[in-house]
Amino acid sequence: MANNGSLCERFSRIIGGQSGFAGGKCVSTINRNQIRATILGKRFRVTSSFSFESLNDRTGRALCVGRAAFLQKEVNKFITAIRNQGIKVSSVHNEWLFEQPRLIYINIEVVDRPLVFARKVRRALDVIHK
Repeated sequence: MANNGSLCERFSRIIGGQSGFAGGKCVSTINRNQIRATILGKRFRVTSSFSFESLNDRTGRALCVGRAAFLQKEVNKFITAIRNQGIKVSSVHNEWLFEQPRLIYINIEVVDRPLVFARKVRRALDVIHK
């Protein structure tokens, strides 16, 4: 577990999130504090999370997934950037009614080495901040 803990910390550092373990998998959570969102008029913290699990000790590959929240204007840039790196977009949807601003969630998935996945995610996230 200590080795996976170190890998999880490196994974999160690359992505720019806070590391942790949930349900036996490494999860990196990013808070999007710059988005001042509300649901039904109450403050709502917008977060995105990226994780890996089922690490194969022989190949170094794992199931890598993400659930990321975006403003509508950021969606196409992120989807293009993530697909260009060979990561599948498995869903694009909203989760809430009555939220302001409108938030769109994108789920992604790939079997890859966790740190390679983390670098790809970081590059795609950097595209939306340009």
